[in-house]
Amino acid sequence: MSEDTKGKVDEAKGKAKQAAGDATGNDDLNREGKVDEKAGETRQKLSDAGDKAGDGVDKVKDKTKDIVGGGDN
Repeated sequence: MSEDTKGKVDEAKGKAKQAAGDATGNDDLNREGKVDEKAGETRQKLSDAGDKAGDGVDKVKDKTKDIVGGGDN
C-alpha cells in the first residue's frame, strides 16, 4: 500500500473516530480522531513531496544526458 493510500486510510479512520466521539460524547475519542486525521493528511503531503522530488531528479538526469550526449547506449 502506498504512503498516499495509507494517509487516506488514516484520515478516514480519524474522521470516523471523531464522528463516534461526537455521537457518544467521548472527548478522548474525538481528540484521537483529530490526531489520526492530521497524521493522515501529513502522510499524504509527505508522499506528494517525495513524488515531486523524484520527478525533479528524473528531469535533472534527462537534462544531463541531453547535455553530455546520450545515455541510450
